[in-house]
Amino acid sequence: MIDGDTIHVGETRIRLNGIDAPEAGQDCRSAQGFPFSCGSHATDGLRALIAGRAVNCAPLDIDRYGRTVARCTAGGIDLGQQMVRNGLAIAYRRYDTVYVPDEDAARRSGAGFWSAQMQRPSDFRAQEQVGDAAPGGCVIKGNISSSGRIYHVPGNAFYDETRISPSRGERWFCTEAEARAAGWRAARR
Repeated sequence: MIDGDTIHVGETRIRLNGIDAPEAGQDCRSAQGFPFSCGSHATDGLRALIAGRAVNCAPLDIDRYGRTVARCTAGGIDLGQQMVRNGLAIAYRRYDTVYVPDEDAARRSGAGFWSAQMQRPSDFRAQEQVGDAAPGGCVIKGNISSSGRIYHVPGNAFYDETRISPSRGERWFCTEAEARAAGWRAARR
């Protein structure tokens, strides 16, 4: 078990298809406002679903980190689907929409993290990646591409992959209004 959406099966590191679970260092707030480790909670939830059962995976792709992306089951349970149904992961719409109905149902019922305050895992990762590189916590990335001057906000489809190179005229913005005023346009996705 690596985290709430990544496991080892034998020597193969597998990223569960279609879901995104909180990161190991990610905290949430309970409905009463108390902090708790939602990353650990998601990992424990996946561990409980597997609970010594044989895991079978159908590989679908290889991600940019070299992990096998797969749909996996344990004891006949689709692990990704059940994590989303339990409110311990969200449907990772950027890559697959198969679990969107399960997320909608979990949200409506207040399952798992839907009864708490949780930052989207992709937004959490974006803030972690930015680290000290983004001045003053300004996390909007102003990127120059063949399409012109485009800004990306956390949660955009290509935010995580976008790198800022000040030597090329790329820059960070604190607000979308600041980016637009400087002549940049919002990314389409």
